[in-house]
Amino acid sequence: MKKLLILLSAFITATGFAQDFTSKEGAPILPEAKDWSIGLDATRLIKNANFNFVSNSQAITVKYFKNAKTAYRIGVRIGLNNWVTKNMVPDRVAATSSIVAYPAATALKENTWRKTTSAIGLTFGIEKRRGAFRLQGIYGVEGGLFISSNTDNFTYGNKLNATSSPQMLIDPSKDAMTSTNFGNANNIDTVPAIQGVQGPARITQRKNGTSISIGARIFIGAEYFLLPKMSLGGEFGWGLSFSTTGRSETKLESIGQSNVPGQTGASVRSTTVDGGVTNHYGFDTDNSNILGGLSASLRLNLYF
Repeated sequence: MKKLLILLSAFITATGFAQDFTSKEGAPILPEAKDWSIGLDATRLIKNANFNFVSNSQAITVKYFKNAKTAYRIGVRIGLNNWVTKNMVPDRVAATSSIVAYPAATALKENTWRKTTSAIGLTFGIEKRRGAFRLQGIYGVEGGLFISSNTDNFTYGNKLNATSSPQMLIDPSKDAMTSTNFGNANNIDTVPAIQGVQGPARITQRKNGTSISIGARIFIGAEYFLLPKMSLGGEFGWGLSFSTTGRSETKLESIGQSNVPGQTGASVRSTTVDGGVTNHYGFDTDNSNILGGLSASLRLNLYF
C-alpha cells in the first residue's frame, strides 16, 4: 500500500495538473455523457487477490453518466454461499464390540456441518463532480437496502439411543465440530433450556435471524485521472441507518425423561428453542456502513 501511494505521488508530480482534456493521442481523459464506470476496491486487491465474499461490503460498483458532471451510482449484490465440513469420529457402536481385529484401523463415522449464507443488496445514488482537470472532486447522496441470512445444519454419525445397552449418549468432546474457516461450531449445549433433559443437547439446525438493514448517506471525495478514462480515488461520508435481526431458531436433540403420567422412560426427542431480536439505529461516519461505502479506501475506476 505504501509503495503504491509513493508511486502515485510520483506519477502525479510527473504529469502535473495540466489543463488538458485529451491525451496525446486525442483520447478524452475525463468521463463524458453516456459513459459507464466500474469501480474496484484497490486496497482489497492489494491486500488479498481473492475477494472476501463473507463480508457485507461491496467490491464492485457501477456508474452511468447523465452528463460530464452528473452520474447515477448503482450497486447490486447477490451472494449465495455453501460450506460443508466433515469430521471423522469413532464409531461408538463398533467400539463396544468384544472383537479386536489388530491391526485394523478404528472404525469411524462422519459428522457433517453444512453452513449456508445468503446476501442481497441494492444501492442507488446520485453523484456530482467539480473540477475541469485531472483532479475531480465528487459529492452526492445514496441509499440502500441489505438483507442477509445464515443457517447451520448438523448431522451426526453416531445416532442417539436411550434404550440400548449401553445407552448411546451425547459425547461433548467428540460431537463438537470445528471448521478451518469458521472455528468452533458451538453445536453442543452443556446446559440446555430443556425440561427433564439428561445431560447435554446437540444442535441439529440453527437458523440465525434474518438481518435487514436500510439507510442513506451523503459522501464527498476525489478522483485523479492517471490515464484517459482511468482514475484512482476515494471518499468518506456520513450515514443514517436502521438494522434489525429477527428471532433465531435452534433445534436440538437430547435424551430426557418426562414426568407426565404415561410417558415414563428415557427417550430421544427434538426441541426448538427461540432466540432474541436485535435492533439498531445509527448516524455516524460510514467507514463500515451497510451500503458498501468507500471510506478510507483507494478505488480504481474504469470508464468506457
